[in-house]
Amino acid sequence: MSRQHHYEVSSVWDGNRGAGTADYRAYERDYTTTSPGRPAIEGSSDPAFRGDETRWNPELLLVAALSQCHLLSYLHRCAIAGVVVTGYADSAVGTMVEDDDAGGHFEEVTLRPIVTVADATMVEQAAQLHAEAAKRCFIASSVNFPVRHDPKIVVDGDPRETGT
Repeated sequence: MSRQHHYEVSSVWDGNRGAGTADYRAYERDYTTTSPGRPAIEGSSDPAFRGDETRWNPELLLVAALSQCHLLSYLHRCAIAGVVVTGYADSAVGTMVEDDDAGGHFEEVTLRPIVTVADATMVEQAAQLHAEAAKRCFIASSVNFPVRHDPKIVVDGDPRETGT
């Protein structure tokens, strides 16, 4: 049995300087995205496209969504498997290319989580669970480019790093 989930957001353009889009340089790319009961996200386009570098852009938000989804999927898999995670930090990076016709697409995103587990006996299973989490991540399952994983597993309290 499948279940449907619906997600509502509103995005409002904040960048009209008075002339609207009369010219490519006449407007700001700023917008505000909201969803009931949540803080607003102030966004813009990427600075390469005349955007405000202090605001989130859609490309960053896509990479963030992939990182967040994998984090949550992974923690769930670990909890089910009895792997005790005591820390998790990801430094994700995405690569987008522009086409000659002013379009573009993501080529890939690489997630680089550093996972801390409670005990050295959990290291191998903790590393293996990334593949299962990747298969079950809703966002990664919805994109048409590779989402790669380069995890590192360390043991809580161990000054040496246990890499995988």
